[in-house]
Amino acid sequence: MCSRLRHALGVQLLVAIFFVAITASPARAIPTFDEVRADFKPSDTVLLSREGEVLQRLRTDPTVRRGQWVPLADISPALRQALVLSEDKRFFEHSGVDWRAASAAAWGNLWNQRTRGASTITMQLAGLLDGDWRQGPGGRTVVQKLGQTVAAQVLDRRWRKDQILEAYLNLVPFRSELVGIDALSRTLFGKAAHGLDDREAAVAAALVRAPNARPALVAQRACGVLRDMQRGARIDCDALDLFTTAALQRRAFDASEGVAPHFARHLLRQRFGKDAAVPERVQSTLRAPLQRFAMQTLQQHLRELRGRNVEDGAVLVLDNATGAVLAWVGSSGQLSQASEVDGVLALRQPGSTLKPFLYGQAIEQRRLTAASLVDDSPAHIATAGGLYIPQNYDRQFKGWVSVRTALAASLNVPAVRTLVMVTPDAFHRQLGAMGLPLRESGDYFGYSLALGSPEVPLLHLTNAFRTLANGGRLSPVALAALGPGRAPAFTAALDPRAAFIVGDILSDGNARARTFGTDSVLATRFWTAVKTGTSKDMRDNWAVGWSERYTVGVWVGNASGAAMHDVSGTSGAAPIWAAVMGFLHAREPSRAPKAPAGLLQAGVRFGPGPVAGGMPGGAPEPRAPLEAARSEWFLQGTQQALFAIDSIAEKAYPSRAEGQKSPKKSPAQVVDAPSAPARITAPAPGTIIALDPDIPPARQRLQFTATGDGLLWRMDGKPLGRGPRVAWLPWPGRHVVQITDARGQVLDEIRIEVRGAGVAAGAVAPPIRAAAH
Repeated sequence: MCSRLRHALGVQLLVAIFFVAITASPARAIPTFDEVRADFKPSDTVLLSREGEVLQRLRTDPTVRRGQWVPLADISPALRQALVLSEDKRFFEHSGVDWRAASAAAWGNLWNQRTRGASTITMQLAGLLDGDWRQGPGGRTVVQKLGQTVAAQVLDRRWRKDQILEAYLNLVPFRSELVGIDALSRTLFGKAAHGLDDREAAVAAALVRAPNARPALVAQRACGVLRDMQRGARIDCDALDLFTTAALQRRAFDASEGVAPHFARHLLRQRFGKDAAVPERVQSTLRAPLQRFAMQTLQQHLRELRGRNVEDGAVLVLDNATGAVLAWVGSSGQLSQASEVDGVLALRQPGSTLKPFLYGQAIEQRRLTAASLVDDSPAHIATAGGLYIPQNYDRQFKGWVSVRTALAASLNVPAVRTLVMVTPDAFHRQLGAMGLPLRESGDYFGYSLALGSPEVPLLHLTNAFRTLANGGRLSPVALAALGPGRAPAFTAALDPRAAFIVGDILSDGNARARTFGTDSVLATRFWTAVKTGTSKDMRDNWAVGWSERYTVGVWVGNASGAAMHDVSGTSGAAPIWAAVMGFLHAREPSRAPKAPAGLLQAGVRFGPGPVAGGMPGGAPEPRAPLEAARSEWFLQGTQQALFAIDSIAEKAYPSRAEGQKSPKKSPAQVVDAPSAPARITAPAPGTIIALDPDIPPARQRLQFTATGDGLLWRMDGKPLGRGPRVAWLPWPGRHVVQITDARGQVLDEIRIEVRGAGVAAGAVAPPIRAAAH
């Protein structure tokens, strides 16, 4: 037996000497502690604000779960004690290899006795640093063991003990995909590594030896570790078993955590692509206090609107000069059933927020001025699909109004009449120039384009308003800070004079008073220009506007597309917009922009408007001006002192309120003409009316108008109404519409057709597009 033992030891010694010579060279290539620390890559990327504050932690490596590198000083003393007692009791005494433990292990292997492993923490770290020494499924080979031994001694000479322990705790696999103490402590215990107590430390140490063992086995080993830590104390292993089982089922370390999840994902996609390596920390343009305020304001306001069937929203803040994103809130978070949907990028109908670009184009083309008069009265516009009948949000008409009033008060019919002048295709091209590329052509949307029927994301819409703030110059949104001396590349999208006039209108509280009142939430104590919008059926609600330095866009609605209940521009998005603007300018002024060259300001007067009725005795009633005299901005060459309705305009717009008379003309304006026969003026004969299932039936009425006195209306032979105008709730089918005199004689007749399916009994609808303001 002794000879056999001496022979075996001699062979092992020779083999050891041989392989030490082979493995010594690669062992000397072990990296330094600083190199290992620098090479460490968490599975998460941290998004920093421009101030350097952590805003979001986002998982970017799906193959492993590593947290941040934790310095040894920030690791619980209990865990350090538990690990040394469990894995390497003489860690602070040996030089990388515990020869006493190695001898005991070799002797036990010789006699086939089960002994505790001789692998030290330093040897295990060597295996983690170099895959050549890593244990395979069948255990380590002799070469691996010898190489690991040499590497451990080299490591111990070059590194301090605290560096070895720190690197080991950050690199060791614990359980399943969890690597490193930060991932383990946050996942299983929901806390940072410095907060682990004795019981948690014992469980963590037990997992090092058997990462994927059953909970009962982990608890058994943890109980042994805890006994070593608390010598003399009574340990309740049954309670520790329950605690361990619960901890191993916990997943407290979320894949994403912070206040800017949607922006973080978008930024990483744009900057690094899908497969590129993402750095540990990414600097952004976001302002941390502003981001938190915007998120809190959105959530608070949506809680107040909870009874109105609205749960989602988004907020975007841009720097006017650079295009930098200062706040990006893509969702209401826990209030939403679709919190992963980014409301800043989602395609939604913008409603009336497109009107500033339409009027800006008409002003640029010198088709209109801010003082031009447009008719806000019922309009029936023939299209290939039937009649297009725009309506105002409040279902009322204002008559003749100036462009300033039409835009500021967000009147729909004047916008549609303006689009008829500009044409849908030309406006479609203008929207593209403003950074709003639409998937379909202008003809696809038709005249509903004026009221925001296409779908656009809040990101592009807000940047288009920023283009107005920059005098019609467009530049891309910046997700990261521009380098020193670099400026955004601007392109001309709109005449700066037209952009200035549009901004001046949108900042005019008096002009918007007809719709919003004088005490609107849109009125700020500093200079701002703002436009609201509501898409059809109240599915989307917007408020977008700018100050001297910032552009803010807000959307509220439902990610599912469900309609809100009685939520308008001033009750939905506008309060959030006003709050964010107030936060931005709490200590910062906002001054009105200076007028660009080529503009002039001149006084204008407005002529009297048509009124109904008259004075007793048949005398004409005195008429007030359409609007009060004021000073107005004009492109040079388009100015005029008086804006009035003449006889030609009267004939061009025959659709007026019932009983309305033409304004009194001067002798030079009077034109003698024979009285015209009674006739139906709208709709045209043969009109096909297409029903829109998205519009509430009660709100979809077709207006019939006619010329003549004492008229009686009949629909399919049945009485319909009397007077020059009647409204009708359409019913699918072919219909005959007649006007008769008091004796029943038919004076005029037209035939129309109403098409549509799925209409509830008793209520049908023509294509009255949902109006938005």
